[in-house]
Amino acid sequence: FGKRQEYIAVAELLKRGYDVYMTLVDDQQIDCVVRLPETPPRYRDIQIKARSKSAKYAGTFSAMEIREPRENFLFLFFSEACGTYWIMPSLDIIKHANKNKTGQNAGKYRIDFCNKSVAGEWTPRPKWKKYENAFDLIG
Repeated sequence: FGKRQEYIAVAELLKRGYDVYMTLVDDQQIDCVVRLPETPPRYRDIQIKARSKSAKYAGTFSAMEIREPRENFLFLFFSEACGTYWIMPSLDIIKHANKNKTGQNAGKYRIDFCNKSVAGEWTPRPKWKKYENAFDLIG
């Protein structure tokens, strides 16, 4: 599911006119690089995170390690159950997400983008509206 969703997210970036470069390995927390059409060109490092609709917590992204938060490092989240993308700079994640204080995931971040209704429907949380489908935050 993860690799398939990475390609779908990259296709979404391409559809929106971004110049995207895929990495061969993800050892630096970078799934792709977006080149912005400026002189000189600027680049955005993108980490893609996706949750399938069959996941128990389809709108929760947890145990996220952010080694080097910086201005040009963004996360592109996708919840299949919500059918929604959230684009969030790494600096905003460390500011707004919950940071685990204890346990095996101490120091890692967790963020909940969706709520599940009593009827079992997933909907985006209004709290994160600023980042919802906010592809313009890439540049």
